[in-house]
Parts: sequence; structure tokens; C-alpha cells
Amino acid sequence: MNPNCNHYYNIVEKVSSLTGQWPYQKSRTRLLGLCLVTLSTFSMIVPQMAKLVKCDGNLECIFQTLTAYLLTIVTLVKLYTCYFNRCKMKTLVDQLFVEWDELKTPEEYEIMRRYAENGRRYSLGYSLYIFTSTYLFMCVSLIPQLLDVVMPLNESRPILPAHPGHYFVDERKYFYYIFSHAIVAWEIAVTGIVAHDCMLLTFVEYICSIFTLVGVRLERLTSKHADAANKSLHSRKIDTYHNQIAFSVHTHQKALRYAQLLEDTFSTTLAVQVALNTVMISITLLQITQENSDIFIATRYVVYVAAQLIHLFYLSFEGQKLIDHSLQTRNKIYNSSWYEIPPKSQRMLLFVMQKTLQPVFLTAGKVYIFSLESFTTILQTSMSYFTVLSSLE
Repeated sequence: MNPNCNHYYNIVEKVSSLTGQWPYQKSRTRLLGLCLVTLSTFSMIVPQMAKLVKCDGNLECIFQTLTAYLLTIVTLVKLYTCYFNRCKMKTLVDQLFVEWDELKTPEEYEIMRRYAENGRRYSLGYSLYIFTSTYLFMCVSLIPQLLDVVMPLNESRPILPAHPGHYFVDERKYFYYIFSHAIVAWEIAVTGIVAHDCMLLTFVEYICSIFTLVGVRLERLTSKHADAANKSLHSRKIDTYHNQIAFSVHTHQKALRYAQLLEDTFSTTLAVQVALNTVMISITLLQITQENSDIFIATRYVVYVAAQLIHLFYLSFEGQKLIDHSLQTRNKIYNSSWYEIPPKSQRMLLFVMQKTLQPVFLTAGKVYIFSLESFTTILQTSMSYFTVLSSLE
């Protein structure tokens, strides 16, 4: 690994190491982290399933429980995606460090540094947002307890559970025990979500940086610097053009292979996540609009749906970025002084342009393409499901 770039990936490494998803960990350490998150998640699934049974067919109760239950399913899907694809994950992580050793100029280093820093900044912001949202969602249940102390009524206010679940005990008597379990277990569980998403974000930013490098290298083929260094012999000029284009083509192919590996690793599980997120948004909106929902429940679900939308927007934004960067290479070639290079080298550029006619996608199950346009489609679909569920009520 290049020690100069470790700083840019330390957040992803630390978060993923906590959940056993970092491929360089020892097998025993990885298994320990995986078991911790899995047990924490199942400790919430059990009371959720008990709550579903206790609902006894009441749709309002079932929908309320499903919002949390589906999130635990998403947590497990994300967690085991990385764990069962260890070889692919190791290849993806390895490439993050390899490309730094092949940089030629300070300009190229600055490009890699900028994208790696973006990935680090996005990962930090996303992590803080998810952990904070989870904490706020849980802490809303404390408000009725605090109001009973500050503004007491003739009778205690109704208990607002930390999350939908049935613990087989008196919820009022053991409220703080249940609350402590919920907040600890959920924070551990969402660490698996954060690790998965931050790694995916980092990989996409890396691919975008490679596409940018290819574009810059092809753009400067006929730069004054290159001409001055090689104007002694015409044959040497041709060799230089040929080598530079060949090196750019090799880098471009590397980016395409990396993108394909990323697609093979995450595509299937992303399809499950998108489907579940669409249903969760619809059900959460239904919870917000319930006529008998009080302000505390509505506030809690506003926080919840905001986190879901941020999660989907994050995936869509990175998918759109990948599409845009994969297409910009042909524009870089077209805007360069390609007409000044020898015909043989021009023909090599045609092969590169042909490869860039088809954009690179991040998909869910080879069907749904992550982009900003698709994000609006998800919102429309969620609203349609919400309308249907409202009619059932």
C-alpha cells in the first residue's frame, strides 16, 4: 500500500473494520465484528416479530412494525454483501492504492488526491448523518418521559417505545432498559449500513478519478510540453504518441474492469435494497399522515423518511457521477488537438472513443440504473405505493 494515500481511506477502513468488512483483517477479527453486528440486529428482529404477532392483523400496527423490520433486513443484506464477497472486495481495495504508484505528474497526483479527499469527506458526512439520525429517532421516545417531569399531568403520558417491538415485559416499568438496548443495538447495526455505503462511495469516486486521469492524459497529447520534449526526431514523436495513447488506453480499460467488478459485487444486493427502501418510504409516509398519530410519532418518522431519502439520493448521486465521468473521456479526446498527431495514432484514438460511447452504470439487478433521474422515479413510485396503502386504511 502507498503510505501517502492511507489518510484518504482511513475512515472507510476504521468503520468497515468494526463490522468485519475490511478485507485485510484477520479471519477471526472479521468474524467477531460480523457476529457482533448480526447479534445486535437479531436482538431487534425478535421483538419486532413478536410485535407483528401481537398486532393480530391490525394494519396500522403491522405497518408501524414493518418500517423497523425492513431496515434490519437491509442491514443484514449490506453486511453480508461485503463479507461473502471477500475476494472481490480485496481486489477493489487493492486497486485504491495501486494506481497512486503509476501517477506521472503533480497534476495527476492532485486529481487523485482531490477525488480521494471527496470520498473521505462524503464518507465522514454520511456517517455522522446516519449515526445522528438513528440517535435522534431513538431519543424522541424520551420526550414524554421528560414532559412528565417538567410539565406533569394528572396521569402519566403514554409510553413511546424506542422502536416498534414487543419485549414480553411491562414497557413502562422497564422503559429505560428497553431504551438502552434499542439505542446501543441500533447504533451497532447501522454501522454495517455505513460501512457498506462508504466503501461503495469510495470505490465510485476512485473510478471517477481514473476516468478523469485518462481524459487529462489524452488532452495533453499535443501540449507544448510534449512537443518540446520530443521535437528532435519525427520517429521519436510517433513513438511517444503511441506510448502515451497506449498507456491511456490501458488505464481506461482498467477503469472499465474495475467498474464491472464493482457492478458484479453490489448489483444483486442493491436491487434488494432499492426494493425495500421504496416500500419503507411508502410505509413511513403513511405513518406520518395517520390521523391518530401524535406530534412525537410524526416527528420520529419525519427523521426516518429523511434518512431514507438521503440514503437513496447518495446512491443516485454517485451513480450519476459515474455516468458523467465515463462519458467525458470522448469529449476530452474531441476537444484535444487530435488532428496534430500522426494518422496511426489518430486511429488508436478512435478505438478509445468507441469504448466511451456506452456510459458506465451502477445498477440494481441490471434493471434499475442509479442516476438523479431514477431518484425522482423512486420518489414517484413510493408516492404511488403510499396512495395505495392510504386507500387500504
